[in-house]
Amino acid sequence: MAVVDPSTPLTVATGNLARRRRVDRFMRGAAVAAAVVAVAILAILIISVAQKGASQLSITFLTKDPPVGLSAAGGGIADAIVGSLLIVGVATAMALPMSVLIAIYLTEFSTPRTARPIRLALDLLNGLPSIVIAVFVFGLLVAGHGQTGFAASFALAIIMVPLIARTTSEMLLLVPKELRDAAHALGVSRWRTIFGIVLPGALGGILTGVVLAIARAAGETAPVLILSSIFGNSTTIDVFGTALPNIPMTIFNDSESGVPSDHAKAWGAALVLILFILIGNLGARAMLARQRRKAMAR
Repeated sequence: MAVVDPSTPLTVATGNLARRRRVDRFMRGAAVAAAVVAVAILAILIISVAQKGASQLSITFLTKDPPVGLSAAGGGIADAIVGSLLIVGVATAMALPMSVLIAIYLTEFSTPRTARPIRLALDLLNGLPSIVIAVFVFGLLVAGHGQTGFAASFALAIIMVPLIARTTSEMLLLVPKELRDAAHALGVSRWRTIFGIVLPGALGGILTGVVLAIARAAGETAPVLILSSIFGNSTTIDVFGTALPNIPMTIFNDSESGVPSDHAKAWGAALVLILFILIGNLGARAMLARQRRKAMAR
């Protein structure tokens, strides 16, 4: 058995140790390079869109409807902004209660045997291509009835459910078990404990998941392309009776237009959408960081 002399520390690397150091340096360099490439791609994308779309940003662009007529120039994207807000808002109103209830069941009532298939189903639904969901909703709500903003909202709600449910369940697990035990010891019912103690304690994390889901839903194109793409050039709030204008479809239509001014409007609308998603993601991360600090302080 080899004897290690502590007075003579390792200063000369053996062949095996030198190889490990080379592998370690290589993996660190590869990780840093991958991170730099990802950030660079995002920066190039944002800068390119900003350079081509910043000139379109104005009060008129954000508050005026597009002009009537194929060759008319000017106008704005107010109808698309209002339509997107309505579609995403209705989708959130449908997805949020169901997602929170799913998360409550997973964390408070289910057994490991029943929780596993539900989590698997949520993961599969989260990875399902949005166009598949759009085709399903088309056959369910649009075929034989016509496009509506509600159909697009329903598809976006399906996309949002797994995101909010998984985030909410993770946040509920961070609430200390001692709070539940203390409430039960005082004779508080289980449902009252959940709604009075557990949910308020995880509210910041739940809002984070909601904001992230909204940011993703706002940028989805396939559902609105199939379910809410035939609309006029005026602002409307009729979610159930007609298709609603929306920003992804506005970008698509203007980019395919033969009018040069429409191409600039497409870049401007893309910049508005990117800013919305960027602000939403940054806000969600800030809320998540705050929730984690509060959880650690407990």
